[in-house]
Amino acid sequence: MDILHLVDRLEELFNESKPIWFTHSVVVDEDRMLDLIDQMRITIPDEIKKAQQLLAQRDRVLAQAQEEANRTIALAREKSEKLVDKDPTTLAAQVRAEQIINQARQESEQTRRDTDEYVVQTLTAMQIELEKSLNQVKNGIIALQTEKRKPLSQ
Repeated sequence: MDILHLVDRLEELFNESKPIWFTHSVVVDEDRMLDLIDQMRITIPDEIKKAQQLLAQRDRVLAQAQEEANRTIALAREKSEKLVDKDPTTLAAQVRAEQIINQARQESEQTRRDTDEYVVQTLTAMQIELEKSLNQVKNGIIALQTEKRKPLSQ
């Protein structure tokens, strides 16, 4: 189950709760609240697994980009080694080989930067959502505990 769905259900539980007159407190169904908290405890590790999968995917993409860059470099070197003469055609081929190598390096580095940026953005967004959820749960617990400590005559 999606953590955001659970947060929505928690908010729905709060909205369905009965207000206590002349206070900012509400009465919440304890069983439903505890059930949601248990589900969140189960779901959060799943979200972390998804983040780890994103990191693994990023590593695979980086490895593929590096492998492709190495193949391109190897091909360029192989082609340049076959050309033994120093005539204009050979010199032009060497220049072109260097251009290909530089382009492959630039593309590899750009892919790495783009992948890192995507992973950081995704993990940051997930962190923010998890922090919001945790704060809502903490606030709910504090509200329930505060209400529990008040004398019944209020």
